[in-house]
Amino acid sequence: MKGLEGKVAIVTGGAASIGLDITRVFVEAGTTVIIGARSREAGEAAVKQFGDKVRYVSADIRKDEDLDALVAAAVALGRLDFVVNNAAVYDDNGPATNRQSWLNTLDTNLVSSALLSEKARPHLAKTKGAIVNISSISAYAAQSGRWTYPVSKAAILHLTHSQALDYAPDGIRSNSLIAGWTWSDPIAGLSGNDKEKADRVGGQYHLLGRVGRGQEVANGVLFLCSDYASFTTGSELKVDGGYTAMGPEQAGQAIAELTGGSASVR
Repeated sequence: MKGLEGKVAIVTGGAASIGLDITRVFVEAGTTVIIGARSREAGEAAVKQFGDKVRYVSADIRKDEDLDALVAAAVALGRLDFVVNNAAVYDDNGPATNRQSWLNTLDTNLVSSALLSEKARPHLAKTKGAIVNISSISAYAAQSGRWTYPVSKAAILHLTHSQALDYAPDGIRSNSLIAGWTWSDPIAGLSGNDKEKADRVGGQYHLLGRVGRGQEVANGVLFLCSDYASFTTGSELKVDGGYTAMGPEQAGQAIAELTGGSASVR
């Protein structure tokens, strides 16, 4: 896509799952990626896979000094153009979630995204760069037994709006990407690593009849960073297969069921 060649991006959680797909599409577009991840094994594997287009920084994004190290690694390359706040935890026990898990989720999924973006701000201002915050369909609907993760993803939407407002004078754009169920490490774990099952179950809640693929989310990130989105800020790009459009009637014919066959209402 236009405007990505020769640029530098930070991708948190960029060594595994959807994050690795984001790293891959950036590299294919000619962007150098600074990966922030706690797993040294995964980070070093990404460097081995992509070569000098990737730098790995061992980072716990809940620590300010590790966020500083991510920004420093980009600046050492001479510029910083994009920040993708992708890393997240699923530390969620619904209404029974304890204080420690609440704070861990908000610290990781929300606060760290805000702080990393602010630390990157002066460098993004020099390049008129962009921030992409990964949110979720969980931000839009109550989900039984899930509290901390949806709350954190809903808060990310407002964080994006605040960034878009206050960073606009610097020429920095900030947008959210709303991901639907996506074949990834969490979905693989929940489905017993059965992609066919994930598509079958997820297809009931997504208009396109399946779960998304990491590459599809990654392509959305690329668009939001590219010149094609140059007049897009404070917005939400939904890569959700129609999940948020479907509504409580899902894809069925509720009115037809009510009337005994006719789907029209008069």
